[in-house]
Amino acid sequence: MVVRFARLSHADDPRHEVPPARLFAGHRRRRTPYLFREEDLQALLAQAARLGPPDSLRPHTYRTLLGLLAVTGLRISEALALRFKDITPDGLVIRETKFRKSRLVPVHATTTAALQAYVTKRGALVLDDDHLFVSGRQRPLSYFTVVDTFHQLLAAVSIPTDPDRPRPRLMDLRHTFASRALETCPDGREHIGRHMLALTTYMGHARVKSTYWYLSSTPQLLGDIAQACEAFFQEEKP
Repeated sequence: MVVRFARLSHADDPRHEVPPARLFAGHRRRRTPYLFREEDLQALLAQAARLGPPDSLRPHTYRTLLGLLAVTGLRISEALALRFKDITPDGLVIRETKFRKSRLVPVHATTTAALQAYVTKRGALVLDDDHLFVSGRQRPLSYFTVVDTFHQLLAAVSIPTDPDRPRPRLMDLRHTFASRALETCPDGREHIGRHMLALTTYMGHARVKSTYWYLSSTPQLLGDIAQACEAFFQEEKP
């Protein structure tokens, strides 16, 4: 993140120095996330709604699942583990997932309505299993099946539109949620601190450091950081 920030500052003012690329070698290098545009998400969900077989639960399952990932930032493993009892009036109960942590994820009223509509359709299947998302074989959806279908949907709607960009991953729906949440953060150091801590808790991160990583995910966020730093140093000048 330091090198990326330095490069952005250097582009704005050549007097800024850029550290050597391997100065911070040894740290785990994160893959640059693919951030979906709103129109990308709408196209993806519309294509999911067209999945076959006709009159099956499958199109409703994938439209609901992908929509849920996009508007909550859940991990795919957390979404696939959801059961009927995990949908509560207060939100979604995420039980002992990564880092053995459980949490309550509040959701918007529109998300609740979409989930309830899906639950009605899913409830029509009389199964011994109470997983929310099931396959055509009436078993819990597997991660690999979802990934394969996700890639088929991406190809059908020509995402990414730029052939030089890497193919998005399911995890990029989570990355997109976190990045957009930070872009809408209120101004002010106190507001930003509370917003960051709330997002860390909401996403189930073990450390706030994991959430700070998203600050380098978009040019807008990097630009906001640069402006904030410049304003801070201007205030500090005698």
